[in-house]
Amino acid sequence: MALLPRSIRTGDLSRRHRLVIYYLIGLTALVLTYTVLYNTGMRVFEGRPQSIFRSFQTVTETMTTTGYGADSPWETPIMNLFVVFMQLSGIGVGFFTLRVIVIPLFTGAEVDLDSRLSPKRDHVVICEYDRDSAVLLDELEQLGIDYVLISSDEEEAIDLSDEGYSAIHGSPQEEATFERATIASARAVITDADEANVDTILTVRSVRSDVEIITLTDDSTLRDVLLATGADSVVSPRAVLGQRLARKAMSLYTSELHDTVGIAEGLEVTEISVSRGSPLEGTSIRNSRIRERTGANVVGAWIDGELQLPPDPDAVIGANTVLLVSGDHEALEELGETARPVRSRGRDEGVVVAGLGEVGRAALSVVEEEGDIPATTIDIADGPDVDVVGDVSSRDTLREAGIEDAGVILVCVPNDSTALLTAVLARSLNPDIEILVRMSDAKATTKALRAGADYVLSVPRISARMVARELRGEEVLGAGSQIRIDRVSAEPFAGKTLAESGIYERTGCRVIALEHEGELTTSLDPDRTIAAEDRLVIVGTDEAVQRFLTTFDVSPRPIEK
Repeated sequence: MALLPRSIRTGDLSRRHRLVIYYLIGLTALVLTYTVLYNTGMRVFEGRPQSIFRSFQTVTETMTTTGYGADSPWETPIMNLFVVFMQLSGIGVGFFTLRVIVIPLFTGAEVDLDSRLSPKRDHVVICEYDRDSAVLLDELEQLGIDYVLISSDEEEAIDLSDEGYSAIHGSPQEEATFERATIASARAVITDADEANVDTILTVRSVRSDVEIITLTDDSTLRDVLLATGADSVVSPRAVLGQRLARKAMSLYTSELHDTVGIAEGLEVTEISVSRGSPLEGTSIRNSRIRERTGANVVGAWIDGELQLPPDPDAVIGANTVLLVSGDHEALEELGETARPVRSRGRDEGVVVAGLGEVGRAALSVVEEEGDIPATTIDIADGPDVDVVGDVSSRDTLREAGIEDAGVILVCVPNDSTALLTAVLARSLNPDIEILVRMSDAKATTKALRAGADYVLSVPRISARMVARELRGEEVLGAGSQIRIDRVSAEPFAGKTLAESGIYERTGCRVIALEHEGELTTSLDPDRTIAAEDRLVIVGTDEAVQRFLTTFDVSPRPIEK
């Protein structure tokens, strides 16, 4: 697109206009390709060389079905087949032009999104989800959960539908909309309609009284009201995010493990972050000797925001690396003490909470539960619990809040640009401070880590994970994690060894334990032959586990603790 004038670069155009430009470029490339092939065919197969312009005219006449010029008939089968192919492709291009370009662009006719839906059954109906819909929809697709998204914003619905998502336009306060979404065969309804949540719940109950309703809200004080209205469960993603940030901060002052998943007696899986100053920082996975030191097994690692499963032995552990490990509780605790040594808190060292909205207040409540850790709050507007009034991205404001002596800052502001600037300033004012950041855009997580953050959670990812947990009820390592653990049948691999199974190569999942005749072992021999009655415990990302279940046509079994 570098040849386009700056004023009409595709980044500055609407989606519809970009579609027109891409269409014109594609059509031009197709016609020119046909012209060259036709010109070559006339010379090589027909023995009738002609100018490229004559070939261009014939190709245009053929694709538009207006005639065939003076070149017909053709003697060779290959040229006749090529001309037929051009005719059929011309008809296809004509239909595409009419349906996608001409009608919406020039007549403003509505696009019937309902007609794009495939038949639905045992699906989820999602109403007005506004926390980056694509993140949730991708999450559901990776988990194999079918859905229909209802959006009252027509443009958003069309854009999502054009991108391949199952979205329709309509009001979730109208019964007809739910009927169009086939609520009669749905397994659940998710509503995220802000102040219209109550209206939506009542509408759903009037259409179908037995369907499960999961409600998302940013006002946790409305929980009782929403439950009384008819919701089966109420999820407050921002409150959970704030609590997780604060608990992560409090873990710096204790060796206690959080979010462990028990696979069996003596075997747990968890994620452990490596803090600045840890003996593991700067060492490779191979040279860290984690198993020899602690007895824990490194299953995977998040390094620079990318999951390595299994990790590259030569990958260097950094201050923001998160290790995915398995072992008994004592081994994991010992690794936790090594990876994130308990900070010796100075007399005046405390926590700064930057931003006192829903996320900040939830974080503050967790800090206050500790009792002996002082907290200083910053917000742009004065109010209850606000200690410093000012811009959190200002050096003067951060200094007034005591950032230079603080041990932790929780950046809870809703604006990502402000959060990134705050992280950079906090690191410059206090190189040793732990920085934990809330991001509103899931794609900005990597930016926050580069800006100096030690730990980052995004609202869209937390929201999507919480919804997925409500729907699937299976084990994951906390709402902020993308790791799933499943126990599956080993029948598809009967008679093969683990090395021959191709599980990791084909799916990206890793086997961390094998159950044989009721006994679970984590010491896996790659040459051990798998029996049909065995059970495998696999770990991987949502996408990898779903790929495993689909590829080998097995169903997950609940993890028995």
